[in-house]
Amino acid sequence: MNILFVHQNFPAQYRELFQWLLAQGGHELVFLTQRKDLPEIRGARVVSYAAHHVPAEDAYAPTKYWEECVGNGLGAAFAARTLSAQGFRPDVILGHVGWGELTFLKEVWPDVPIVGFFEYFFLAKGGSVGFDPEFPASEHAPFLMHARNAVNFANIQTVDLGQSPTLFQRDTYPASFHDKIYVQHDGIRTDRLVPNPAAQVPLGRLGRPVTREDEIFTYMARNMEPTRGFHKFMRALPHILDARPNARALIIGGSEVSYGKASAAQGGYRAEMEREVGGRVDWSRVHFLGKVPYSAYQSVIQVSRCHIYLTVPFVLSWSCMESMSMGATIVASDTAPVREVIEHGKTGLLVDFHDHEALARQVIDVLSAPGDHAALGRAARAEMVERYDFATRCLPVHLARINGLVPSARAIPLPG
Repeated sequence: MNILFVHQNFPAQYRELFQWLLAQGGHELVFLTQRKDLPEIRGARVVSYAAHHVPAEDAYAPTKYWEECVGNGLGAAFAARTLSAQGFRPDVILGHVGWGELTFLKEVWPDVPIVGFFEYFFLAKGGSVGFDPEFPASEHAPFLMHARNAVNFANIQTVDLGQSPTLFQRDTYPASFHDKIYVQHDGIRTDRLVPNPAAQVPLGRLGRPVTREDEIFTYMARNMEPTRGFHKFMRALPHILDARPNARALIIGGSEVSYGKASAAQGGYRAEMEREVGGRVDWSRVHFLGKVPYSAYQSVIQVSRCHIYLTVPFVLSWSCMESMSMGATIVASDTAPVREVIEHGKTGLLVDFHDHEALARQVIDVLSAPGDHAALGRAARAEMVERYDFATRCLPVHLARINGLVPSARAIPLPG
């Protein structure tokens, strides 16, 4: 089959599917992306495109995002037109809806089916905006959020089929979208993401690696920011360290902002929160690791006695489910996307997102008696294997949906 993937940040949600198709051989795979540092991949082409237009910083706020999406869409469409002139015609197109990249592809290939990834519908209520009273929504938020959804409304008509990874994410969309969107997670490589009792994490400041024998608790986010509860974690930190004098915190994440408003402080939310908790923290036992390679991230989770995952009602992080697959004992925020994968007292422990003292108490309890909570990690891994394993649960569903849009002669053979 000829398959065109479209995502501004290769490979993103398509990492496992792209790699699996590549390993099967016999498919012509092209990935269209805005990334410039393109990898050389034997058996596939990764093609960079540039946005046709980028709005000015002072562009009219309600239409600025749509303007950006149109620029992305035209850039992707013009790159697709070049591919077409070179003789490439996809049997199916898989792409992310959110940045407008799919918007004009039917103008290039009118008869080629498109499967769109519907990640999130921008909500003024019931989602990330206004959830935390510390960051109240502006009076203009309902208008701005609705305006941002122009790309969603345009692309529900563009695509032949939509996909959302979780029910929470699908249900952020209007009911009129639901019949066109199937719900299936991208898939977790539970065969690779496993517990490892022998894992080690080098800590230069300590002069030795830490292992499962050490009292380690962890926090991870792409960037340390309020959407992922970083401020709540930092406020819980002095309580945890005071109660557990041998505990160490390992923190993964950058100091930028992926979602929401940036901090006005130099150094971002990390610097802001360091100043707030200040002298109440024994900083010799706090290790900010920054953004680390994927293998290093796995080792951090594998040595963790308690992993903390926090989020407002928003897109569920891969790291939450990957940590479950590695058998971590997780203390997480009791928010809608998390409740879809973690059942309190069975596969993890849930606490009120807004109550950092409750978070601290729960983490202290896990650190104090890891044996009493070990079953949670085992059950979490079993849940991932049973419901979210890439090869046995998610891949067959995605292939069936793709095959349903193409002639049987062009269908992708199912695994096994």
